[in-house]
Amino acid sequence: MMHRNLILFTVILFLFANATAQTATPGADNQTAEAGTKRMQWWTDARFGMFLHWGLYSEAAGDWKGKPYRGNEHFMLYEKIPWKEYGSVLGHRFNPQKFDADAWVRMARDAGMKYVVITAKHHDGFAMYNSPSSDYNIVKQTPFAKDPLKAIAAACQKYGLRFCIYYSLGRDWQDPDVPTNWPVKGGRSNTWDYPDEDAKVLTRYLERKVKPQLRELLTQYGEIGIVWFDTFELVTPRQSEALKKLVLSIQPNCIVNNRIGGGFGDYTVMEQEIGNAIRTRPWESCITMSGMWGYNRYDSVWKSPELLVRQLTEIVSKGGNYLLNVGPKGDGSFPDQAITRLSVLGKWMRINGEAIYGTTPWKTAGELPDTIAIATHTAASNSMKDVLNDATSKHIFPEIRFTAKKNVVYVFANSMHEKQVAVKALGKASGEKIKSVSMLGSGKKVKWQQKATALILPLPPLTNTNVNVNVFKVVLEEQVSNTKRQIIN
Repeated sequence: MMHRNLILFTVILFLFANATAQTATPGADNQTAEAGTKRMQWWTDARFGMFLHWGLYSEAAGDWKGKPYRGNEHFMLYEKIPWKEYGSVLGHRFNPQKFDADAWVRMARDAGMKYVVITAKHHDGFAMYNSPSSDYNIVKQTPFAKDPLKAIAAACQKYGLRFCIYYSLGRDWQDPDVPTNWPVKGGRSNTWDYPDEDAKVLTRYLERKVKPQLRELLTQYGEIGIVWFDTFELVTPRQSEALKKLVLSIQPNCIVNNRIGGGFGDYTVMEQEIGNAIRTRPWESCITMSGMWGYNRYDSVWKSPELLVRQLTEIVSKGGNYLLNVGPKGDGSFPDQAITRLSVLGKWMRINGEAIYGTTPWKTAGELPDTIAIATHTAASNSMKDVLNDATSKHIFPEIRFTAKKNVVYVFANSMHEKQVAVKALGKASGEKIKSVSMLGSGKKVKWQQKATALILPLPPLTNTNVNVNVFKVVLEEQVSNTKRQIIN
C-alpha cells in the first residue's frame, strides 16, 4: 500500500511540476524566442514606417527670443533655458489649429508606410498627451488643451497602421532626478535648474514619472505596436528589465527597441546611418527627411525623393526597416517639402511595394555595375548621437539592390541611365535557374537573357519622373534536391 501511495505521489508530483513548468516558463510573459518572433512579425513584414518629432520645440521653429538658437529640438539644453520658462513661453504659444490627425496618418498610409511612431515625451520632459501623473503636458499647459495622441491612435486604427509611441527614457530636463554621463558626467543633464548631479536619484524619476507615464500610454490609446525608447543613459540593466516586464504585463504583444537598455530590446536602432552588410537580427534605420528631426524654419537640407527610395531599398536589402522622419510645424501642418516627398514615395510604393513588404535579404544585398567604383560608406562608430548627426551617404550613383520572397528575387535597378543592366549575381555561373522575369508596373514582356556572367535586363526609356528606380521580379526555378528526385522517379 505504501509502495502504491509512493508511486501515486510521484505521478502527481510529476504532473504538477510539468504543469508548473508550462505556466511558469518565460513564454508566459512573451519572452521565449517563439513568442518574440510572433510579436515581431508585423514589424518585420512592414519594413517602412513614419517617425514624427513634434513638441514645444516645433513651435519655437528655430528662434528663441528673436534669435536663432543652437541645438534644434535640443535647444533647451544648448541654450540652458530653465524648464519653467521654456514650458511657459512655448506652452502659451502652442495652439496647433491646423493639426489634422486623419490627414497625417492618411499621408503615411498613402506613402506606403505601415506604422507611425510619435514623440509622446522628448528630452524636454513635456508630455505631448494627456498625462494624469504630470501636469507638464499639452492638455494642461497649452491653449490647444487637447490630446493629439488620442486622435492619431484613432486615425491609425481607421487606416490600418500600427500606432507606436516614442518615449525619452534616460534624459528628461524637467525632472530633478535624471543624471547623465554622455559625453561627460552631466553632459546631457539639466544642470542649470538642478546643478548637483550627485544628488540626483534615477530610481525616484523612474518611479515618479516613467512608470506612471508608461502605464498611461499603454492603457489610454488601445493597442500599441512599439514603445520606441530613446537614450537609456544611466538606466541599469535591472531597471530596463523591469520596464520591459511592465510593458508586456499591460500589452503582451507590444515590442520595444534596444534603447530600453540592458539588452532587453526586440530590435536594434541605427540612427542616421545604414550598415554596410546584411544583418540577421532585426534592425531599423531612423533617418531624417531633411537635416533635422524637429521642424526648423532654417532647415534647407532636404533629401530628394530618389535618394529616399534608394535608402529604403538599401535598408530592406540588408534586412532592416526604414523609419523616415517628418517634423510637423508648430501649427500642426506638415512642411510642403515633406508632403511633396511623401506623395512621390507613395506613387513609387503603389507600383513596387511587393518588393518591399514581407521580403527578406537575398544571398547578397547588392552589387555595382562594372563601370562604377564607389567607396563603401562607413557608418559612424558612436551609437549615441545628438542633434545634427546625419551620417547617411548622399551620393546618387548606379547600383543594384536585391530582396527576396520564397522563390522570387526582386532586382532594384537604382539610378541607371543605360539601355540595359547586367546583373552579375544572376548569371548562369551563379547556378540560379530563371523561370520568368517581369518588371513591376509594366505590362510589357521583358526580353531577358541569362548569360554566363550576368542576367541582362532591358531598361525602359527615362521619363519625366522624380524616381529612377525600376524593379524586376525574377522568378527562379525551385531547386529539387537529389532525394526528392529519387522519390519522384
